Amino acid sequence: MSGDPTDEELQELREKKMEQLKDRQGNDGAEAAEAQQQQAEAQKKAMLRQALTDGARKRLNTVQMSKPQFGEKVEQQIVALAQSGRLNGKIDEDKMKELLQEMKPESKSFDIQRR
Repeated sequence: MSGDPTDEELQELREKKMEQLKDRQGNDGAEAAEAQQQQAEAQKKAMLRQALTDGARKRLNTVQMSKPQFGEKVEQQIVALAQSGRLNGKIDEDKMKELLQEMKPESKSFDIQRR
C-alpha cells in the first residue's frame, strides 16, 4: 500500500468539492440579489426625498405605519411620477392628501336586506 487514494475516495472528494462550489455560488447569487434590492431601495428613498416636502414625507410615513401595502403603492406611484417627469416641483402635504384620497380603495359597503 503506497498511500494513494482509491478511485472511490477520489470520487467522494470530487463530489464534496462540487457541493462546496455549488453552495458558494448559491450564496453569491443570493448576496448579489440582496445587494441589488438594497440599491434599488436606496434609489427609491432618494427619489422620494427629492419629490416630497417634510410634511408630505411625514404623512406618507404615517400611512405606511397603519397600512404598509397601501403605503408601498403610494410610494411606487410617486416614484413613477418622478421618473416620468410629470411632477411639477415637490409634493407638499396638500398634494399628498389629494394623492392619498385618489388612490384610496373604494370603501366596500354591503347592503343587507332582511326579509
